[in-house]
Parts: sequence; C-alpha cells; structure tokens
Amino acid sequence: MEQNISIIGGKKAKSAVEKTMHIVFLVCGLAAVICVICMTLYMIVSGGPAIAKIGVTKFLFGQIWKPQIGEYGIAPMILSSILATFCAILIALPVGVLVAVFLAKLSPGRLSAGLRMIFDLLAGIPSVVYGLLGMILITPLLFRLQEQMGLPMGGSLLAAIIILIIMILPTIISVSETAIRAVPKQYEDASLALGTTKLQSIFRVTVPAAKSGIVAGMVLGVGRAIGEAMAVIMVAGNAAIMPEFLRPVRFLTTSIPFEWDYSSGLHREALYGIGLVLFVFIMIINVVLNRILKQGAGDRE
Repeated sequence: MEQNISIIGGKKAKSAVEKTMHIVFLVCGLAAVICVICMTLYMIVSGGPAIAKIGVTKFLFGQIWKPQIGEYGIAPMILSSILATFCAILIALPVGVLVAVFLAKLSPGRLSAGLRMIFDLLAGIPSVVYGLLGMILITPLLFRLQEQMGLPMGGSLLAAIIILIIMILPTIISVSETAIRAVPKQYEDASLALGTTKLQSIFRVTVPAAKSGIVAGMVLGVGRAIGEAMAVIMVAGNAAIMPEFLRPVRFLTTSIPFEWDYSSGLHREALYGIGLVLFVFIMIINVVLNRILKQGAGDRE
C-alpha cells in the first residue's frame, strides 16, 4: 500500500515538474515572438515615415547619398552589401565545407582537436580586431594594385570581402563539422559496402545527409556577413558610391554608426529607414534560405 502511494506521489511530482517546464518553455517562446514583433513594429514606425517622405523609388534606387543637399539614395549601399555578402559566401562556403570534411573524416584525432580549438577561438574574436588586422595587413597589400590602376589608395570593397570571408569561415566550419559528425556512420558503411571509395562515400552520402546543418552554417555566415559593421567600417573606405572591387564603398550597416552622431531631422529618420531596409533584407534572406532547406528535406523524403 505504501509502495503504491509512493509511486502515485512520484508520478504526481513528475507531472507537476513537466507542467511547470512546459509553462516555462511556452513563456520563453512567447517572449521571443513578442520581441520580434515589437522590433518589427519599432523599425516600421521609425523608418517608414522617412521612406514615405523621400519616396520609396528615390530612397531605394537613388544613387546619391548627400544629406546636406537633401539626397537620400541608398542603392550604392544596397548593392555593396549584396555583392560583398554574395562573394564572401561564394568563397567561404565551399572552403568551409571542405575543411569541415577534413576535420570530421580525414584528419587524425589530435590534429582535428587542435584545429577545432583554433577555429572556435577565431569565431570568438571581436570584429574590431579583424578590422584592425585588415587595416594593417590586407589594405596595404591592395595599395600597389590600386596605384597601378590609377585609383586612390585606401579601403575598398575587395578588402571588405576578404575580411568577411575570414570572419565567417570559423562559423561555417564549426557548424558544418558538427552536422557531418552527426550523420550515422551506417550511411557511410553501407556506401563502402557497395564498392565506393571513402571520398565518394563522404561527398555522395555523408555531406548530402548533413545538408541541413551545412545550410544552417551558411545562414549564420550570411547573417554575420551582412550584419557586420565595425570591421567593414575600418577597411571599406566608407564612400557612398556605386560598388567597384578596388574602390571605397559603404554598406547598409556602416552608414548608421558612421553618421548617427551628427544626424538630425530627416537625416536621422533616413538612417532609421536604412535600418528598416536592412531588417527586411535579412528577413528575406532567412525566409528564402529556410524555404530552400525545407524543399531539400522534402525532396530527400
């Protein structure tokens, strides 16, 4: 009898704990959703009026950004951000996946552990340090090329792309390696049993099976690349002109801190508008990548 009472009491206690944790998780989830909604509303309320005053077409497609004379075109910033992010991901993603494959499947255990520790350290370095290294090492290397082409020596889009590649590589490598290690070894064993080589098994079986994790790493890389400000300010040159690889450019993220201190009136509202465009831009990228990921998962099923 006492044993039955203790069992019933234990079940009730367990049920109470589960209900409590369910409420805690529900509150946390709702808080996250509410934060996103509030942030979205704030960006719309803050940036929307400026875009309406300037004009959507003039604001998004205008090529001149000179608040002193009332010109608020952000097309050069949008194109610079898109081009830099695309080029950085185009180079960093395949390199990151290959390094992750090496760490997860090909390298010796001690070497893999040492390299993993280095990449984790690189992922945690503040962006201002990357920007400082870019000013000291990368930008001077491009001076000679700019001088030969008769261009002003200084920051450039190419320097920003190189810095972004270096910054997002550790994240892509870490997430991709985790995804590759999570693939059951039976997949590779079954492929080897059918007569494939180790490399064929890795790239035809293991890597496709880890696609969701690799795409997640790409999403994080895109988020960091397009949202980076400090490092880009230090190496890009900060000129709001149409992007060229060896000329100074300005990104959406850098315009806000670069001009915030001395802005006022419509100029300050236009900076809020840039923030709104950047917010929408990031949301669109995340939705597109997640849809591609879900479509790939549906095709595998």
